[in-house]
Amino acid sequence: MTSVLRGRPGSADEPPSPVRRPLRLRGDLIAVAVAALLVTASSVIGWALIDAGVPVLVGWPPLLAQWLPHVGPGTVPAVVVALLVALGGPALARTMPWGPLLGVAYVASLAWTFALATIDGWYVGVAERLATPTEYLAEIPRAPDIAVFLQTFADRIAGQTPESLVTHSAGHPPAATLFYVLLDRLGLGGGEYAGVVTTAIGASAVVAVALTLAALGDRDLARAYLPFGVLMPGAVWVGVSADGMFAAILAWGVALLAAGAVRRGAGGHALSLLAGVVLGLALFFSYGLVLAGLLPIAVALVARRVAPLLVGGVGAALVVAAFAAAGFWWYEGYEQVTVRYYEPGEYGLLRPYEYWVWGNLAALVLVLGPAVIAGLRRAAWRPRAVPAALLALAAAGLGAVLVADLSGLSKSEVERIWLPFAVWIVPLAALLPRPAVRWWLLAQAALALAVNHLLLTVW
Repeated sequence: MTSVLRGRPGSADEPPSPVRRPLRLRGDLIAVAVAALLVTASSVIGWALIDAGVPVLVGWPPLLAQWLPHVGPGTVPAVVVALLVALGGPALARTMPWGPLLGVAYVASLAWTFALATIDGWYVGVAERLATPTEYLAEIPRAPDIAVFLQTFADRIAGQTPESLVTHSAGHPPAATLFYVLLDRLGLGGGEYAGVVTTAIGASAVVAVALTLAALGDRDLARAYLPFGVLMPGAVWVGVSADGMFAAILAWGVALLAAGAVRRGAGGHALSLLAGVVLGLALFFSYGLVLAGLLPIAVALVARRVAPLLVGGVGAALVVAAFAAAGFWWYEGYEQVTVRYYEPGEYGLLRPYEYWVWGNLAALVLVLGPAVIAGLRRAAWRPRAVPAALLALAAAGLGAVLVADLSGLSKSEVERIWLPFAVWIVPLAALLPRPAVRWWLLAQAALALAVNHLLLTVW
């Protein structure tokens, strides 16, 4: 198997050059420094706007958090997991058999995410996250009949009446709330079960992304990505936010489509159809995931096959038709969300677009981490040397971010909202040269640990 790492910076077939390597590292460090300046500027200007009475409406710009240095039960486990993955992960990823490696990656991702969450303590960090008055669980007592719930859902989004949906339920299609309703009916009610299940699903995104890269490109690329996927600083918000779960659902849909795209015959069509069902279902968890349509297109371009995209479209259409038959039309819900977003007193109306259109990008930097910024710099500098699968998927993720940002419908809180797109940008860190990987992984972990120990995040 020809390695997809050949021909890119730091590849094994590139002759060593004591002169060029420092220059390449210097470029990486300059890119990281520019990103750090963006974060610093967003914080300084954000605080200046707050002092001037502008409704930025976050506690520690550009993040929805507050300054509260602290340690907790997850502190030591988080440090241990970070060291194990950073120091031993790259070698393990190169040598371990593929199947077991994916299992280890999932366990490590789950351990890292839970450890970060429990830095805030079990109750605050996990059990309480989805049980606040504005979260999905608040709607469970008001959804005794699922048929009626779906038929009246769109009518309850806008209006700010006692019958209106709570903030998070109103801001998302009904599948997001129905997931927790069904969890409750299975006997897994309450914030603890919701937090654990949500995080367990969200942590699996790393495996789905790796499978996609392996299907479309080469396992060497997927192996190089895995340690960075595990230690993504955005894991701070995967545990516990429903958006982390949405990211995983979307990622599994893309992974299934990639698997279908590289197979011929009935097996490939079946996988593509299933992928379409999963991707269609993702649309009913978050309206913003319509922008993730760029990812299936990227898969089709890399695979050079249109048929999987068309078959997947059939699967997605079946899901849309099923919800419509049950009483909920996706576009009607979206229209009502835009109405509520700009109603008097709503944050979408109050938060200044002029600040958040670039402040959002500073928050994204904290989700991706310095290693991904360095990888992005390398991809932009030498795009022809980047494996096609990596370039296409990362471009799709970045394109979705750009459209969401410019739309004005993403003002703050993108550290969680953009997780479904961010997980596809993280693989760019696989472009970093092997000798420096451990240091970059340590930098990724250090950023996540700093955020979670210095700030009390809402998710």
